[in-house]
Amino acid sequence: MKQKTASVCIVTAGILWGLIALFVRKLNANGFESMDIVILRSMGAMILMFFGLLFYDRSLFRIRLKDWWCFAGTGILSLTFFNWCYFKTIVLSSLSVASILLYTAPAIVVVLSAFLFHEKLTVKKVVCLLIAFGGCVLVTGVLEEGGSSLPVKSILIGLGAGLGYALYSIFGRYAIERGYSSFTISFYTFLFSTIGTLPLVKTGNIVKRIMNTDTVADLLLIGGLALISTVLPYLLYTLGLTHVENGKASIMASIEPVVATTLGIAVFGETLSALGLLGIILVLGSVVALNCTLYIEETHGIGTRK
Repeated sequence: MKQKTASVCIVTAGILWGLIALFVRKLNANGFESMDIVILRSMGAMILMFFGLLFYDRSLFRIRLKDWWCFAGTGILSLTFFNWCYFKTIVLSSLSVASILLYTAPAIVVVLSAFLFHEKLTVKKVVCLLIAFGGCVLVTGVLEEGGSSLPVKSILIGLGAGLGYALYSIFGRYAIERGYSSFTISFYTFLFSTIGTLPLVKTGNIVKRIMNTDTVADLLLIGGLALISTVLPYLLYTLGLTHVENGKASIMASIEPVVATTLGIAVFGETLSALGLLGIILVLGSVVALNCTLYIEETHGIGTRK
């Protein structure tokens, strides 16, 4: 896979992640709580991946027991941990504050990847990172809230969400370097995430809610959440990681809040301020700049992952 194709996969993943509100808001309106949706998302994705691999290629289920920590990292330390921290931050502060703390993830990825995988901390990467982060700040509208002070607990848990979000790229890279495909990594990510989330929810309440609502409609929503905003983006993002550095990939995926904001305007009737529009332009600009850099590197035969 060429780098520009890999970058398309990563940007597409960010777009699909940005569509998650379509399913989450409807499920929430139907009585499902935040952590209920997290377990339904992981379990639904795991089931879809299981049957997909069962018919596509059963050999993709095979992993070496000594590598279990890679998938525990992507599933529990990343997916489960960041979801718990993210929803907890929303409760303690606000959605905009939680979002901006979550999007410290690209910076965390860039720093950790420089130490763990010796990725170059170039000026272009740092500039794109700062532009993307600044754009996310503007998109969330956090600067328009009056700059009220936050409890230290909220900040720490919010940063925990960013750390958990970043860890997918880190542990995913370790799994890729051990020869696992994006299909295998994604399936075991969802499996471990399901295992890690089960103690945090009351499964009896989830079953009761499904039985007391329009079951067909809820199942379609859960299926859409699992396939469109979970299985496909994780597959595409992991596939893209095989040819794009962690830091660049994480910055490209920051298009997610732009898509979420656009969706809020088009579907949910939300408004966008001038600063929010500027934020969208900044994020898109950083993504375009990174893709141009990748194209130049590929054209000149430099910076390509083996």
